Amino acid sequence: MPSTIRLHRVIATKPGKLYRAFLEPDAVASWLPPYGFLCTVHELDAKVGGRHRMSFRNFTTGESHAFGGTYLELVPGERLVYTDGFDDPNLPGEMKVTVSLKAVSVGTEVNIEQQGVPDIIPAEACYLGWQDSLDKLAKLVVPEIEQ
Repeated sequence: MPSTIRLHRVIATKPGKLYRAFLEPDAVASWLPPYGFLCTVHELDAKVGGRHRMSFRNFTTGESHAFGGTYLELVPGERLVYTDGFDDPNLPGEMKVTVSLKAVSVGTEVNIEQQGVPDIIPAEACYLGWQDSLDKLAKLVVPEIEQ
């Protein structure tokens, strides 16, 4: 039975800045891959019905895996819903990712739900990877550099 991964963070920045980090190719490439991986964004058409496609490369082994999907819902500064699927036939199925952003007194509450994670991927590996990614996301969006 495919897994569902749920994450929650509060990040000290505005929802709009976080939202952009999910949709700008260079930003995504900088924070989405867990530590030890590099990301190449091959396509990112940030509109409902638009597609995204990228690959992660393990810096240690050089092996890579590609994945992509479609944007289902985009509400600026509030919500993103998109699908993801791996090119690898050993990782079948389609995942659905929902990202909810809510302004709070100290920044933005972020809730992420990733449904349909293939059985072959341990849930704890997903949590570990997402922890890395969210740490990198915060390091990108929290600084306010005004120059």
